[in-house]
Amino acid sequence: MGAREERLGKNEAVFREVNERIREVTSPPAEAEFLCECAEVSCTEAVGMTLSEYEAVRKDPRHFLVLPGHQIDDVEDVVERHDGFTIVRKKAGAAEVAVATDPRS
Repeated sequence: MGAREERLGKNEAVFREVNERIREVTSPPAEAEFLCECAEVSCTEAVGMTLSEYEAVRKDPRHFLVLPGHQIDDVEDVVERHDGFTIVRKKAGAAEVAVATDPRS
């Protein structure tokens, strides 16, 4: 795995960890504001989604939620597009980091 893939994967894992804490304090069936889990460290944009939508993303540790256009095509594939957010799946080395840092594993 390259240094870039590892760095991008770790950046995204930090945002995922923050979103897990947001999930813990949000009661169903509410909609919540989660952080975009893109690799850009300076991105602090919010992604509005229901808790059931968030749980669907978390079923696969390689999946992350990002705002439309925030995906990085060489390290992730878009797997779903929704109004207001996109679900991406990490590739290769970034996927390894995503699985290794999954707070639900």
